[in-house]
Amino acid sequence: MNSALEARGLTKRYGRRRAPALRDCAFRIPEGGVCALVGRNGAGKSTLLALAAGLARPTSGTVRVLGTDPADARARVGYVAQQRPLYPRLTVAETLRMGRELNPGRWDADAARRVAGPLDPGARVHTLSGGGRTRLALALALGKRPELLLLDEPMADLDPLARHQLMGALMADTAERGTTVVMSSHILGELADVCDHLLLVDDGRIRLGGAVDDVLAAHTLVTGPADGDLAPHTVVESHVTGRRLTALIRPAGPAVPEPWQTTEPSLEDLLLAHLRAPDAPPLLTPDATPDAGPSPAGTVAA
Repeated sequence: MNSALEARGLTKRYGRRRAPALRDCAFRIPEGGVCALVGRNGAGKSTLLALAAGLARPTSGTVRVLGTDPADARARVGYVAQQRPLYPRLTVAETLRMGRELNPGRWDADAARRVAGPLDPGARVHTLSGGGRTRLALALALGKRPELLLLDEPMADLDPLARHQLMGALMADTAERGTTVVMSSHILGELADVCDHLLLVDDGRIRLGGAVDDVLAAHTLVTGPADGDLAPHTVVESHVTGRRLTALIRPAGPAVPEPWQTTEPSLEDLLLAHLRAPDAPPLLTPDATPDAGPSPAGTVAA
């Protein structure tokens, strides 16, 4: 399977005295589908997307986009930054015309119009609401007909109805064109409904990566006596309530014996547990591990 985005030893540092924004990251995201990029504020998500978009260069390590250097893939990549950089004095119509002229031979006016449709063509960008600017930025990105679409918190400025509509437009485009979408978001509930793959970044490192079904299958929620022994399983997070212990674990075998009761975790349960337990060992499933060479240190194959 071809990679839409692949990194090895990827490190990015801003200034010598600051901790790296990304440190020794290794992962791959296969082509097709939607990958959720999740993490705390300041975890390194925006830096990762900027590197993939070719707007920054790694301090060390490599990142490959659609099989090539990010700078060489720019024509095939759509990127919506968190700040939604647009020309404030241009109108909506002028902005879309600019998108057409900057992408000759690739521009899809219908795709752009479907997203920007509710906006007044004569309205200037600086008069638009935050949600309106998001619509226009997404229209520019989709009008480019990208093979890879990078979205940094795309739904943060939108009301629930607009989020639902735009998410539907993104999913339709992904299905119709086979576009790969990498989307950072804090709205964990919505991600569970649309994402196929997952990448959890914490403190500049990759903590989880892989197909959502595989990552979930590698974990189990267990409940049992407070003094129960969970060895030899890997405990991600645990807490005691009264005489009962509840834990998220990676089972060491195909079944967890009594006295433990087991349930399947939700994606939100899984992500929150890993964010609350930064010392839990990382996990990359096979489809998230870079193809060539041995698995980088710090990764675990499921």
